[in-house]
Amino acid sequence: MSKVKVWDGFIRSFHWLLVLSIALLYFSAEEGMIELHFVAGFFTLALLVTRLIWGIIGSKTAKLTALIHSPQAVIASLKGNQAPLGHSAPGSYMVLLFFILLALQLTTGLMSSDGILTDGPLAQYVSSASIDTANWLHSLNFELLLYAIGLHVLAIVIYKLKGKPLVKAMITGSKQQTGTAPQALTTPPWLAWVIFFIVLVTVMATWGREPLSYLLS
Repeated sequence: MSKVKVWDGFIRSFHWLLVLSIALLYFSAEEGMIELHFVAGFFTLALLVTRLIWGIIGSKTAKLTALIHSPQAVIASLKGNQAPLGHSAPGSYMVLLFFILLALQLTTGLMSSDGILTDGPLAQYVSSASIDTANWLHSLNFELLLYAIGLHVLAIVIYKLKGKPLVKAMITGSKQQTGTAPQALTTPPWLAWVIFFIVLVTVMATWGREPLSYLLS
């Protein structure tokens, strides 16, 4: 058995920061802490944008092309005939689903409005009908996101019972493999962090100054 570095530092951090961000978004929405909700949303937006960029220029296992699998590959993976070092074929479909749900959640949040005091930064550019649709989708899509998270956790438990510790790999970044270790699958994540910092500062400077100043006051 040989240990192979599968996930770079940004991918692992993205995963756990996203868990914290979604939890904070849920908490702030339930408690009516709208300023905190917006700041958490902007942070999540910066995470997702950076992850998509890193999916083009980053590590082999982080690339978006590594998430594209045929239905036949999904069936073979479920039968145990394929054991890729990166995301499995079913896991790749789940990652793509999360990207879509997160993108929809963030976009609708930017266009949402309570009609009284709080408007998303894009609400001023769309019609009232579009705002109503965004509000409806924002609520519905979050329910779908929670269901997807539940399905993801269930899959992790099932894989754990099969002797595949996915959580451990996402913490350490490494997996055990039989045979010769492949060529390097990861690249240093410093560029991803530079991109994330630039995106986050840009988003906060553009849209987040008011809610952030309220939280810090």
